[in-house]
Amino acid sequence: MELRSRGIRGDVVDSYRYAAAFFSKVVADGYIGMVKTVPELYKLIYDRAERVPVASGFRVWAAEYAARNLHRLIVKMRPSAVVCTHAFPCGVMSAYKRLYDSSIPVMGIVTDFVVHPFWIYPNIDAYAVGTPEMRATMIERGIEPDRVRVDGIPVDGRFGIVNETRRELRERLGLALDRPIALLMGGGLGMGPIEQATEALATLGDRSPDAVVIVGRNAHLERRVAERTARYPYETRVLGFVDNVYDYMHASDVIITKPGGLTTSEALAAELPMIIVRPLPGQEERNATYLTTRGAALRAHDVGELARMTARVVGNDTTALQLRDKMSILRRPESAATISDRIEQLIAGERQLVVR
Repeated sequence: MELRSRGIRGDVVDSYRYAAAFFSKVVADGYIGMVKTVPELYKLIYDRAERVPVASGFRVWAAEYAARNLHRLIVKMRPSAVVCTHAFPCGVMSAYKRLYDSSIPVMGIVTDFVVHPFWIYPNIDAYAVGTPEMRATMIERGIEPDRVRVDGIPVDGRFGIVNETRRELRERLGLALDRPIALLMGGGLGMGPIEQATEALATLGDRSPDAVVIVGRNAHLERRVAERTARYPYETRVLGFVDNVYDYMHASDVIITKPGGLTTSEALAAELPMIIVRPLPGQEERNATYLTTRGAALRAHDVGELARMTARVVGNDTTALQLRDKMSILRRPESAATISDRIEQLIAGERQLVVR
């Protein structure tokens, strides 16, 4: 959106599809299935890969295979720059530059609060990361300091801007004016313990906040949550995919969510107190650790703890203020604009970027 506002057209390409259809399906279905059914196995694989300094033969083959399949498309599109928001395409474009065209500008945007070695390649022109610790890790692993900057995780700038009072916003959204509101989210796939979270709120009785539950594209979960919450002692609005999450964040008093990099970055930008629940192993577990150790989020390990933490945040201004104070240090609502500036510099050939 930010690039489009500057007159720069962008096309989204699924790099896994160019690695072969079967590989795309294995990665997508395999990841979701593994984290749902055998999360400890995924954790083991993630942790092991994190400690391996050299890419495996299969990983190198997969990146080169996808790069060869992408070659015709890139020649046809002739992009001014390639931006990678996932580790796999970063590896693919690293292979592409090695095999075909070393001059094509490529940027990697890491969308978590930790950086996995799978992201790190010496011939990627620029990296945008979310924390100083991530930058230090990349430099330690051989990335030139002038190629990596702490720009934040790019989010819509509207998460950091409030143009209405809380009352005006709630009136427009049709939400209660005189009760606290908890926002429950599980990412685009509606994953995470959303149903258990609604149950936790119900245990608070008269002290429970109203709830807005956004389940993404999970229609089955949307129906289940609507049926379950109909008997609870608080008002609930259950929504599928919405394109104005920022409005609901600005209207709410707390968010209960898995610690995906984008959702938590949006909450940071909105300075909406966070309670993290059941992170997926790997990157989400690392995100949870980063945010909680810096005091920018609370983490609930069970239904009872979630209920108590929610009551603390919505019923105690001090707790909410403490969280917002820590969040203000980490938030980067201007991240999309900052990263777009760097992409424009790459397009213009300004490879030597100023580090801040």
